[in-house]
Amino acid sequence: MHRPHSQPPSRSVTPRTEVYGADFLQLTVDDAPKGELSGWLAGQLRRAISDGRLPVGSRLPATRTLAAELHVSRGVVTEAYQRLTEDGHVAGHGRAGTTVVAAPVSVPERRAPVRQFGAPPTTTTGTAARTPFTDQPGPDVFDVVRATPARVDLSPGVPDLASFPRAAWLRAERAVLGTLAASDFGYGDPRGTPALRQAVANWLARNRGITVDPGRIVVVAGTAQTLGLLAQVLTRHGISDVAVEDPGSLGARQHLRHWGMRTPPVPVDADGIRVDALRADGAPAVLVTPAHQFPTGVVLGGERRRELMAWAQDGGLIIEDDYDAEHRYDRPPVAALRSMLAEHVCYAGSVSKLLAPALRVGWVVVPAEYHDALVDAKRFTDLGNAALPQLALAHLMESGELERLLRTLRRRHRARRDAMIAAVAEHLPGAVVRGAAAGLHLTVTFDAPTTGGGVTDPGITDTALATAALAHGVKVQPLSWHSQTPQPPGLVLGYAASTPTAIADGIAGIGRALRSVWGVL
Repeated sequence: MHRPHSQPPSRSVTPRTEVYGADFLQLTVDDAPKGELSGWLAGQLRRAISDGRLPVGSRLPATRTLAAELHVSRGVVTEAYQRLTEDGHVAGHGRAGTTVVAAPVSVPERRAPVRQFGAPPTTTTGTAARTPFTDQPGPDVFDVVRATPARVDLSPGVPDLASFPRAAWLRAERAVLGTLAASDFGYGDPRGTPALRQAVANWLARNRGITVDPGRIVVVAGTAQTLGLLAQVLTRHGISDVAVEDPGSLGARQHLRHWGMRTPPVPVDADGIRVDALRADGAPAVLVTPAHQFPTGVVLGGERRRELMAWAQDGGLIIEDDYDAEHRYDRPPVAALRSMLAEHVCYAGSVSKLLAPALRVGWVVVPAEYHDALVDAKRFTDLGNAALPQLALAHLMESGELERLLRTLRRRHRARRDAMIAAVAEHLPGAVVRGAAAGLHLTVTFDAPTTGGGVTDPGITDTALATAALAHGVKVQPLSWHSQTPQPPGLVLGYAASTPTAIADGIAGIGRALRSVWGVL
């Protein structure tokens, strides 16, 4: 091996010459991914340096020479050399050429396979599991489902990501950056930027009937973080049980349980959560989705709202997840519970279903007795959300851009909802549709086939149906995932992120899956 101070070779290091292509390290551009020539070449050279074929002190060919050998543009080689230079593996010496100055450190090969975050699960033999739809979903189930490919994705909880207002967002960022002082790039208030808290206060007053001082708002990384922070705060106040709707969100239940909360189920009927059952359970707190219950889609009825507020006035605490509140089609959204009983309600909202989950921006307002503890929990979790996205979002809210987008989305979502209902009527004539008045998803339930004695066949499950649908190229969620007590078999179907054509295709695929699993329809 040459030492770094020794005289570099006068020509390139070439193990042997190939007659059909470039003779430098047996490289051929036929192996390169389309559009990634520079990255591919840099990787090949990096490996040659790592395994000793290009020892430290050796000189790379001139860019013009290597480009001619590989039949690529000189810019491709120049870019590859630049990447190696930035990595610290090579250094340019003017007319003396480019020399290898350091080799990458070899990383020992892992002894056991490690599944990447979000990748499909593996069996004990290391092969990919057939389906993510098991009867006992694990903590990473939604990561696994998102990573599972499908021709048509009808998963619930996904907004129309293609409608994200990119141009308006860029304008907002430019407008914000043009006004910031240097000090604005430092650490900020863990509650969130004053601009966004004021914008959220105005938004809640206009759209949800909530009057709140901006100082009481805490900006968080979505409703998922709200649940984690509240669980920590409530535990310190002696609350260890949060009752949940049944059926109700599996994800919400998982977050609460992760932080040590018990989640006793309370049944949901056509008017929403059964408050009589909540009283009988005795839990001191309850998580509800009153504007559009997940997953059944029912809106909490007026009489039931009064019962729930009476329960809270008797000492209960309501956690209001304002899920899908803005997406109402037949009439204006119902007022938030927080607007009528502020000091008994922890209110949570976000832009995940309105703009995009990738923003990770939400907000929470809690009764005064919990506010300081909530701010402390947020502070010691992450010191507060990133400020620049908050400021851009505040600009969208205050400019009216977000409400204009919402009006457009309502029209689009209504058309997609109607397309899904029509497709269900055509391809799943035995299904019962629930939750069509609002939101971004529908729930359909089925009468499962029975045995000869009229008893439902225990082998018939909606997880099996979801698995069969995936085999037909359609991704859905089984209703049983979101239930703690037995429910009729069903599917939860999102429509916001798919075109009417794709929705019809997906529902037709579910129809084929239903026939293959249950032999019906």
